Amino acid sequence: MDALHPPSLVELVMQRVRADILAGALAPGERLIEEQLTARFGISRAPLREALRLLGQQGLVEHLPRRGVRVAELSAADVDELFGLRDVLERYAVEIALPGPVVLADLASALESMDAAARAGDLLAENDAHHRFHLAVVSLSGHRQLLLAYEPVILKLQLHMAANLRLEAAALSAPEEGVARHRRLFEAIASGDPVLALAGLVSHGARTYAG
Repeated sequence: MDALHPPSLVELVMQRVRADILAGALAPGERLIEEQLTARFGISRAPLREALRLLGQQGLVEHLPRRGVRVAELSAADVDELFGLRDVLERYAVEIALPGPVVLADLASALESMDAAARAGDLLAENDAHHRFHLAVVSLSGHRQLLLAYEPVILKLQLHMAANLRLEAAALSAPEEGVARHRRLFEAIASGDPVLALAGLVSHGARTYAG
């Protein structure tokens, strides 16, 4: 029978490693050494391995046979394919949701969090809010199977998006520009017009910036 571990401990370790990955403290391709991580967190191997297993499900780490665990790496082709999938799934979600009554509370909340994080210069929080924003777009469809298909795609893109947010922050004099693009997309969806919403998806900058 598998040993049980305190969910809070596994969750805490998972959050800490995830934060290091998305903040760039752990680089793509970098090996995660169990001995170092257990010493750092003061835990045994079992909860660490469970946390790494869950991070693997999120697409942030890769388990390599006989070579341990490393931070996930996405090739340019991987990223292009994932963005293509994301575009198709989001377009389908909008086509299902509009025209029709939709609840925009989650979308608005994610946008507000993205705005606050950008103003504070908190790239990790901005990435999390960006993730929630795109999940909220797909959730508007009310289509459970579509959301299940979409979640692993957006999770695998988080690492790429985090890196792009850092590049964007360094390149732009106004860190709120990324928020402005998503605000325009929000307004297009809020209009209830599927033509405007689909045009908003195309123009909000999926490939140029963090998406």
